[in-house]
Amino acid sequence: MTEDRPFPDPVYAETVLEPLFEGAKTHFAGHVREINRAHLVMLAETAILPDATAHALAHALVAIDTEVDIATLTYTGAYEDYFFLVEAELKRRLGAELAGALHTARSRNDMDHTVFKMALRAQTDQLQMQAMALAEALIDTARRERDTLIVAYTHGQPAQPTTWGHYLGAVIEVLLRDLARLDAARAGLDHCPMGAAAITTSGFPIDRHRMAELLGFDGPLENSYGCIAAVDYVTGLYSAIKLIFLHLGRVVQDLQFWTAFEVGQLHVPDALVQISSIMPQKRNPVPIEHLRHLASMTAGRCDAVINTMHNTPFTDMNDSEGEVQVAGYAAFASGGRVLALLRALIPACRVRSDRVAANMEAACVTITELADTLVRVEAISFREAHEIAADTARAVVAQGTALSAGHGAFDAAFRARTGRAPALSAAAFATAVAPAQFVAVRTRHGGPAPAPMDAALARYGTELGALRATHTARAARLITAHQACDQAFLRLTED
Repeated sequence: MTEDRPFPDPVYAETVLEPLFEGAKTHFAGHVREINRAHLVMLAETAILPDATAHALAHALVAIDTEVDIATLTYTGAYEDYFFLVEAELKRRLGAELAGALHTARSRNDMDHTVFKMALRAQTDQLQMQAMALAEALIDTARRERDTLIVAYTHGQPAQPTTWGHYLGAVIEVLLRDLARLDAARAGLDHCPMGAAAITTSGFPIDRHRMAELLGFDGPLENSYGCIAAVDYVTGLYSAIKLIFLHLGRVVQDLQFWTAFEVGQLHVPDALVQISSIMPQKRNPVPIEHLRHLASMTAGRCDAVINTMHNTPFTDMNDSEGEVQVAGYAAFASGGRVLALLRALIPACRVRSDRVAANMEAACVTITELADTLVRVEAISFREAHEIAADTARAVVAQGTALSAGHGAFDAAFRARTGRAPALSAAAFATAVAPAQFVAVRTRHGGPAPAPMDAALARYGTELGALRATHTARAARLITAHQACDQAFLRLTED
């Protein structure tokens, strides 16, 4: 039997405690500082601590901030973690009894989850700003490209004409819904766990609402057990983030397809194109590939955090704490890169109208409007009109002629199906199968015609404005809280 060694075991220190210390030093130290100050203010205001004790602790915390360079600290094993290092610094300055007073009515449990929420708050606010900037860029681009014709594809095949602006409108709507989900998850970060202590709050007359106010939260999280056990603020947030990049990844796939040489619907400018090292003719829009893999990596990183919570006990546990929290920040980093790159790429791309027109003619994408027109003009059923339109499309494709020049094929198809001559003249036929006409008559709510597009773009701007207002209000609350906490803390240092 080996003799017991003092804590920590070197392997445990190297594999667990040191990485946790580095994570706390990098991501959480500033938030621990805020909590220490706010908690001391609350203890003094509620008279849980006498003025002299609060005064001494405030001076010691200021001294630690001034004298300890957190960035240069390395884990030595002398203290279990960053929390105990700060407590040791207090003891060195004040003695054990006085230093220990700061920890009255709190636990590392409620501190940890408060710290994690504060860190995620900052990360999420930044991601929201980037996502809203992308939404704004997409709205501007959709407005600019409201009338620019493109081929819409279904099942990988040319389907119908629409506009670049109409397509982007669909992307905008999904992004706005994703932003609403992210905003709801951000609201879940706005309830403060402080005061829950280990599990059941405290017998001391603490003021949980005051703690929440000083730390910039909307209020305390009510159930104290849930404060340390419920990690839905983590799973809900990363689920919302994942959906953003899952959905944007689908758009990236379209960009990849549309920029292929054989399709050529979208042109990527030279500033966002790389050349081959050996094939001088190649124009490789590789930013699209980077968008695809970064979006996938972001979604995967979100899954890693969410899945770590699977089948964990509903109580305080390390599975949701330091190391997992830090790992999740990589999702914000890669996700931010996706949002920034998409914001640069999409407005810079231009539709190749010549290729669009050629593909439309070759694929007969306006043939649905011919069928609709026949219902209105010839007073036949849509099913019969559909069959005549299908016969017309097959004939012009077989003849290798453009649909716009296919009145003869249409006339023959109509006579064969109905036994009479069509009323639709050659000029009316050409109008019916014109791509611009196809879009212009689709004036229903949500369609690609100018009127519904203008209404949709106005609504998108209003929704984005509301999200920005909420974001701005939260930022203002945080600034006010920081100022109030600093002022209250400084009063404790006054002689």
